[in-house]
Amino acid sequence: MAVRAVRGAVQLERDEAGHMHEQVSALMTSVLERNSLTPEDLISVWFTATPDLHSDFPAAAARKIGITDVPLICAQELDVAGAMPRVVRVLAHIESDLPRSEVNHVYLGAAAALRKDIAQ
Repeated sequence: MAVRAVRGAVQLERDEAGHMHEQVSALMTSVLERNSLTPEDLISVWFTATPDLHSDFPAAAARKIGITDVPLICAQELDVAGAMPRVVRVLAHIESDLPRSEVNHVYLGAAAALRKDIAQ
């Protein structure tokens, strides 16, 4: 079993707690499903949010879908001029037998434009 990292992101339509929970839940569910993972395979999860998101912590959404005994942390993304607004990014550390080349990174909706080289 190896330690791997899975990246992902989603762009929110608006800064509203319920909408953030919906979108981050979809992102985390997709990360798990596309990599055949369960919450038990997660080691830790790092969330970042662009500076224009204030309504809630992205980690709260992960807790609501059952990721309860995994260390989660939230941080603010760099405020770079011209960057895509209202984006939540995730970096999940996992235990998996997948080779690094077979890890499925998940960029939902408009966030797919952030990493066209690895978006699934």
